[in-house]
Amino acid sequence: MSRSTRAAGRRAAPRASRSRARTHRARTASKAISLTLLSALVPGSGLLMGGRKKLGAFVLTISIGLLLIAAYVGLTHRDSVLALLVSPRQLLIATGAVVLLGIGWIWTVVASHKLLRPVSMTYTGRLAGSMFVGLLCFAIAVPTTVAAQTVMAQRDLIGSVFQSEGNSKSATRPKVANASDPWAKIPRLNLLLLGADDGVGREGTRTDTVIVASIDTKTGDTALISLSRNWMRMPFPEDSPLHKVYPDGFWDPNLGNVEQPEYYLDAMYENVPKAHPGILGQTDNEGADVVKLAASAALGLDIDYYMQVNLAGFRQMIDALGGITVNVNYRVPIGGDYGAGPGSNSEKKPSGYIEKGPNQKLDGYHALWFARGRYGLSDPSRQERQRCTIHALVNSASPQALVTSYQQIAKAGKQLLRTDIPQEILPAFIQLGLKVKNAKVANIDLDKDKNFPSGKNPDYEAMREIIQKAISPKTAPVASTPTATKKPTTAPTSGSTKRPTTPPKTTATPGAAENLNDACAYNPSQTGNN
Repeated sequence: MSRSTRAAGRRAAPRASRSRARTHRARTASKAISLTLLSALVPGSGLLMGGRKKLGAFVLTISIGLLLIAAYVGLTHRDSVLALLVSPRQLLIATGAVVLLGIGWIWTVVASHKLLRPVSMTYTGRLAGSMFVGLLCFAIAVPTTVAAQTVMAQRDLIGSVFQSEGNSKSATRPKVANASDPWAKIPRLNLLLLGADDGVGREGTRTDTVIVASIDTKTGDTALISLSRNWMRMPFPEDSPLHKVYPDGFWDPNLGNVEQPEYYLDAMYENVPKAHPGILGQTDNEGADVVKLAASAALGLDIDYYMQVNLAGFRQMIDALGGITVNVNYRVPIGGDYGAGPGSNSEKKPSGYIEKGPNQKLDGYHALWFARGRYGLSDPSRQERQRCTIHALVNSASPQALVTSYQQIAKAGKQLLRTDIPQEILPAFIQLGLKVKNAKVANIDLDKDKNFPSGKNPDYEAMREIIQKAISPKTAPVASTPTATKKPTTAPTSGSTKRPTTPPKTTATPGAAENLNDACAYNPSQTGNN
């Protein structure tokens, strides 16, 4: 073969390969744009149509495989997903995976368009194609960035609020025996909810809101028990060092049988640690541990964990969720102060009122005052509104709100919460929370008229009897087989101030249980003074 013939063969080969490549290209710019869109919706398809069969098949297989794995894990391994959501390390890995997937997706779209576009295009066609590809890349980059930021917000929230058992200290928290199933031997979980008021103009911190939530770990049925802020003589367990200091409860006998505001329940959080620093041993929140011990002894319940809510963070959380809907049965004051008691300012009138009405949508500011407004109203009515606020908050936590506002919710959560719940059992806590959302939430009426007409000398023994009777499984229609000797929970009752709602119902008797759907219904005949 002559040299000229060989040279001609070498020149001809590239032309054949280029012509084969051209057969994969779209004939028009609009067709190329359509195929590029398909490649974005089905990653890998554009590479296949562009002639990169092996690479296209690989990307397409990876894409379909990831979708199938995600669907399988989401439907059959919910525990694994929950564990991921509350593990800072796994959340960091998930953030990196989201970013890499986004970059890979964008590269696939760009590479597909380069393979599919016509060889000869007008300037307008090239510009249209480039703009469309840029738009597609932007459409991929935005949700990818939001997803990565959301995962990092979740990681920041978990790391800020929940500490691992080894990295935190508590004088009252139970040891975690089985992190994968912590409720295996606990028929009921008792959680102390504290509303801490350390606002502007107040010295120190007072816990105006003290509620115990007793949760059936099998069904999620929850009983809420409100403690009055002005209770005196709060007892301590006999094996606690505080029992030696206050054998007759938290009060000062030298002052006599009179109201002692500095010995009210809402003053314990601040005053006991000040008077006896370190008495409970190593703890990250001595005030919360003090209230936990006192509430346990007063109510006859072993309280496992506490969640402390900062009122400023509570307002932000409500706003992040888009507000809550409540029934306002009487005018509720905004602001106002009697000028007496721990943490009080000088006396002043309310700046306004939340007017009565059914199904009122409240933003964070008004929801906060709905829960805590007390000027001219009774303490039981305030406790009732606090329970209804919690009930409304649980009902407002919809998947749509969580998806659309999660970064704001996480940011508010960092300022909102303080707790001794360890990271190790967070997956189990989330599962229990899902049960609570779909279960019965009720209130236990502790019979104010009989057991604490004033805060000077509450009858804690009588209250304990009411609680044990109310959480006993015998009256509950839902079979709660395990005997709840240690930690019971059932549907509680609304306070003695609650009257029947629109369709007449029997008035709740003291010590009975009333569903919060009924307790929080609209009843304009109420005055809030009972």
